[in-house]
Amino acid sequence: MRCPLCHARPARRSCPALGREICPVCCGTKREVEIRCPAGCPYLASARSHPPATTRRQQDQDLALLTPALAGLSEERQQLLLFALTLLDRFRGEGLDAASDADAASAAAALAGTYETASRGLIYEQRPDSVPAQRIVDGIRGMFEQIGRGRPSGFAADAAAVLRQVEDRIRAVQRATPGDSRAFLGLAERMARRLGNPGLEGPPVEGEPAPHGGSGSSAIIIP
Repeated sequence: MRCPLCHARPARRSCPALGREICPVCCGTKREVEIRCPAGCPYLASARSHPPATTRRQQDQDLALLTPALAGLSEERQQLLLFALTLLDRFRGEGLDAASDADAASAAAALAGTYETASRGLIYEQRPDSVPAQRIVDGIRGMFEQIGRGRPSGFAADAAAVLRQVEDRIRAVQRATPGDSRAFLGLAERMARRLGNPGLEGPPVEGEPAPHGGSGSSAIIIP
């Protein structure tokens, strides 16, 4: 029997989403793209447990870039940094209005400066030098303010330290990949997918239960 998707290769795999047998190639290439795979699909579970070598290499490269920033932070700051990466992905924009790594670095630097000033008891908003960067600043600040309301007064210092690390990592990626203006934002997008792209709840407030549907812990293991 031919695969009902490609009409070329033999159908050898039972697809629980389609209720029919399909070929291994279509299973591998159309999985979660054209086919709405249920969580219980054994082929989906196997792919997630044993990703292709290229995916594993990319994950290793991403972790190598982030480890210098994460290794010296407390667990709470690590969670905040990872959350900041998902926000960079969320607020970077699309099309002609999309931010570049330079915009992301400018946003992180400006917002870090604002929080550094706030940690000293002063209010002074630093502004980035582009419209896409300002969009990122506004988005991250709005989310951080929600988190900060449930945290002790030291949240501003935590946010500043995390954002300086984000800025440092963006600059490092810019130096390593001068031909790719969105290399770090690509990393942020991949991390957002790995972390489940958390919603408005953000990292859990200490002493409160984790948001519904999540454990509140990172999917990243720091060596």
